[in-house]
Amino acid sequence: MTVMETFRSKKVLVTGGAGFVGSNLAARLIELGAEVTVLDDLFTGDLGNLPDKDSYSFVEGSVADSEVVNKVMEGQEFVFHLAARNIIISTKNPLEDYSTNIGGTLNILITARKTNPTRIVYSSSASVYGNPRHLPIVEDESLYTLTPYSVSKLAGENYCNAFYESYDIPVSVVRYSNVYGRNQDPLNPYCGVVSKFLQWSHEEKPVVIHGDGMQTRDFTYVEDVVEATLFAGINPKAVGETFNVATGQEVTVNELAGHIIKITGSQSQISHIDKRDIDNIRRRVLNTEKIRKKLRWVPEIDLQTGIKRTNEWYMSKRKETL
Repeated sequence: MTVMETFRSKKVLVTGGAGFVGSNLAARLIELGAEVTVLDDLFTGDLGNLPDKDSYSFVEGSVADSEVVNKVMEGQEFVFHLAARNIIISTKNPLEDYSTNIGGTLNILITARKTNPTRIVYSSSASVYGNPRHLPIVEDESLYTLTPYSVSKLAGENYCNAFYESYDIPVSVVRYSNVYGRNQDPLNPYCGVVSKFLQWSHEEKPVVIHGDGMQTRDFTYVEDVVEATLFAGINPKAVGETFNVATGQEVTVNELAGHIIKITGSQSQISHIDKRDIDNIRRRVLNTEKIRKKLRWVPEIDLQTGIKRTNEWYMSKRKETL
């Protein structure tokens, strides 16, 4: 069964659906003909990220509120759980991180025992690997959590695995690696590095890099991430499994900045400043063989193409505000 056939006319809940990745996922599901409900507390989410308001249902609320979760999950056939506090917020306020990322996930799983969805897909993060011993990182690499965010995302994974083993809840876990692309608004103080670099390049300001810029990441375009997440939602082989979602390409932050400056035609210069407390991962690149073999998913967008597409979106958004 294809992605289109699976989701047409199905009731689908996307938690965190007004956020960066969540809004792209929700838009794709709407395009596929699903009856989409978005749950978001709009802490970092924005309804402007979503398509026409008549094409989906919106519930403003938090996954940390069990009553809201009980109500919104009723009748949902698929649940894509993306709601979370991100790494910057989590570091500033670990208690809020705990409430949303761990408590919210537990609320989803407890409610699923009553509502019996066809599938739950939980979005985790490559941050759970910490500084790995081996590269590229496979899913069964030793895990080492270096931030409150990575602790909470791993706790969510563990609850998903426990509810699958204990109660047969059909859960799949996807670990995202440095997602970038459309709807990653640089005006949002918690956005990722690609959108910030684009903003500074267009404004001819210095492109500021924390540390020496030789730290590496596996930057993954959001459309690829969305398709991988959908594959995890439909394939029976995904139940009870965890998958890396990445490109398998290692890129230094200096190289990323150089690509963005070149693509935007900017005269900006790279500027290095002290590293941040959260910048504690030196190298990251993920192995994607498991998701390729089990789910037949491979990334399609290389870094150059992804940056160009993100830049086109950014320029169109700038025009709207002028």
